[in-house]
Amino acid sequence: MGFEIDTRPLWLLLLLRARRLMFFMALAAVFFYLLFMSAPAGLSVEGQRAIAIFIVCLVLWMSNMVPLAITSLFAIVLVPLLGVLSKKDTYAIFGNEAVFFILGAFMLAGAIMHSGLSNRIALNIMDRFGKSPRTLLLSIFLLAASLSFVMSEHAVAAMLFPIVFDISKGLGLKPGKSNYAKLLFFALAWGCVIGGIGTFLGGARVPLAIGILKESTGLSIDFLDYAIAVFPLVIVMLIVGYLLMSRFFPSEVTDVSSAHAVLGKRLKGLSKISYNEYAVGGVLVLTIFAWVFFGKLLGLATIALSSVVCLFVFQLVRWKDIEEYVNWGIILMYGGAIILGSALDKSGAAQWLVDSILVNWADRPWMVFATFSLLSIALTEAMSNAAVIAILLPVSIGMADRVGMSPVALTYSIAVPAGLAFMFPMSTPANAIAVSSNYITIKDMTKGGIIMCLTAWVVFNLLAAYYWPLIGMGYMK
Repeated sequence: MGFEIDTRPLWLLLLLRARRLMFFMALAAVFFYLLFMSAPAGLSVEGQRAIAIFIVCLVLWMSNMVPLAITSLFAIVLVPLLGVLSKKDTYAIFGNEAVFFILGAFMLAGAIMHSGLSNRIALNIMDRFGKSPRTLLLSIFLLAASLSFVMSEHAVAAMLFPIVFDISKGLGLKPGKSNYAKLLFFALAWGCVIGGIGTFLGGARVPLAIGILKESTGLSIDFLDYAIAVFPLVIVMLIVGYLLMSRFFPSEVTDVSSAHAVLGKRLKGLSKISYNEYAVGGVLVLTIFAWVFFGKLLGLATIALSSVVCLFVFQLVRWKDIEEYVNWGIILMYGGAIILGSALDKSGAAQWLVDSILVNWADRPWMVFATFSLLSIALTEAMSNAAVIAILLPVSIGMADRVGMSPVALTYSIAVPAGLAFMFPMSTPANAIAVSSNYITIKDMTKGGIIMCLTAWVVFNLLAAYYWPLIGMGYMK
């Protein structure tokens, strides 16, 4: 057995070993300095403490030195401990409707996946419509987007990945070299990302944003209104995404018959469609119907949790069947983000930040909207979209009154772009899953992702300016 001697200086080795400790010591020093420094003019003591907590959470979210959920727990602990909000108010905010909507959506998605319905639909669509290289690519792209309308985009990517991977192997495509393999995995990742912004169900970021909006202003966004406002963006980005993929990676594959052999083998492994699949699918359809037509009256969370109760009452699922699909860390993260956003707003810190930093361009509503949407789409490439919303939304809501803008419009300006992460694997699990195949590289993803991000930002702002007024929406109150 050979040994390798580390010849680096002892001081350097000790420094490397101690860097995590040094990071937290430096962060603690910054935190205590912000707490005990003289409060700036116009900022309350509670607001100063809220900003100190906010900055620490921002650093932790960006550095990933601890899990995202733990950062949110840190905020939940510090907000009442430092007197920014009372204990009663803090923990009541964690019970926000948005948190329970997210929980219900996770459990519904888990039931669909456990029943096998989503897998059956995916295999049948790809087998039926993927008769040529182009139609196979389109079926994966549109299927990923469509499933992300009703399930978390992360779950859709995880579900479709083994199917797309087997297709790539069945076609004999070479990792890192085959353009067609790159197209297939881009279709998987980008389809999930684009479809994920289409409804509340594609990701928890929109319910999180609505939760912060409701806590701060009492206003909310309806399930159907959101879908109508955003759906044109989904259509345009699907078209742009397909054209961009085809231009950057011209396909070398002319026959996909071997892919059908793979799909056929997987289909034969499925049993006859079961009562559970029919029943779970029926519950999902009724749930979406209720969200669309009775969401305002009954509440989105009430409908979601009622549907989950029905699944158990009729013995369509067992707890252990869907427990693995419920990401409790995400629930904690989003609950903490709502509390932090509310603390910034109710302490006056968000308004102070607006008055101090953003006052120079606050008289131009279109610029406010464009700037927040650009910040959101840029930051979401480097950090969790929940963190992006927790950082930007309280500030944007604080600016709404100054410029006479609608807080709802500003919520859209942050919540929608926060889901449009195309450039890096760390931006969203869908991208990370695609890159993990080794069929595409980070360089490949970045090259096309830059254009997709810029296009999405431009299209989104054009829709807000010209399409939203046609459906009764706009920048102003």
